[in-house]
Amino acid sequence: MSQELHRSVLLREAVDALVTDPGGFYIDGTFGRGGHSAAILQRLNSEGRLLGIDKDPQAVAYAGERFADDRRFTIWHGSFATMDEAAEEHRGEVSGILLDLGVSSPQLDQAERGFSFMQDGPLDMRMDTSRGISAAEWVNSESEAELARVFREYGEERFARRMAAAIVRRRAEKPFRRTLDLAEVVKVANPAWEKGKHPATRVFQAIRIHINGELEDLEQALEKSLQLLAPGGRLVVISFHSLEDRLVKRFIRDQERGPKLPRGLPVMDSQIARKLRSMGKAVRAEAGEVDENLRSRSAVMRVAERLGGEKLP
Repeated sequence: MSQELHRSVLLREAVDALVTDPGGFYIDGTFGRGGHSAAILQRLNSEGRLLGIDKDPQAVAYAGERFADDRRFTIWHGSFATMDEAAEEHRGEVSGILLDLGVSSPQLDQAERGFSFMQDGPLDMRMDTSRGISAAEWVNSESEAELARVFREYGEERFARRMAAAIVRRRAEKPFRRTLDLAEVVKVANPAWEKGKHPATRVFQAIRIHINGELEDLEQALEKSLQLLAPGGRLVVISFHSLEDRLVKRFIRDQERGPKLPRGLPVMDSQIARKLRSMGKAVRAEAGEVDENLRSRSAVMRVAERLGGEKLP
């Protein structure tokens, strides 16, 4: 399998923040085409270990080829929401977890995967093509109200109801099967195009997030990171849109503050069970990286460190 053209966003910044112990155990929760994994392995000594995780069977197959001779590396086929199963024996001992969210460049660039509104292909959008329903199945069967809800909540599309109605009208005559077919219907239904953005961008984003359960998986992964990380272990998350970033920002903030206690309760600050410490401000791609890789312009990286010596149940 030949390597796809893929540039890992915030590569140096992510690995610098993540790897604090060359002999530690690390998790790359979104292997993709292995850019971050390769950089992590370069930082590890002979005792270090890296677990790669990916939903995409193509990514898993590629990982098996690319790192076949490196005994420090293991690949797991599944969502990072299940990383506790993959790393059960390392519970409470993980030195760092990296989550590079969203769709990968190879997925976007392969028309047959159905993620792109710029190339014609089957309307699929599943990151894991071995399970779940395709985007075509969902678009052709879901109620108009639910279509509109998904477009509004996951795509932040202000014309969600209008677009959902257009889709329902069209599918009654002919079901959707191809990406450009759906993109054209959405484009026509969009009365106010945003400069520099395809009028179907938000709808395609919303469908992809919903079909793959991306936000639900992220919520689970963040919670499970608390179980897996050792004290001092790092959580590094790279987000590409506001829904993801708000979720990550809120999670780190809440774990940094600790549990909400009744007002007036006589508790010292040192007694509050805080689980994470934010490591500085959010990091964005520098101008040079954005010039070379336009997809990096929306990237936001947040880093937190695990506090305390207790292991969660």
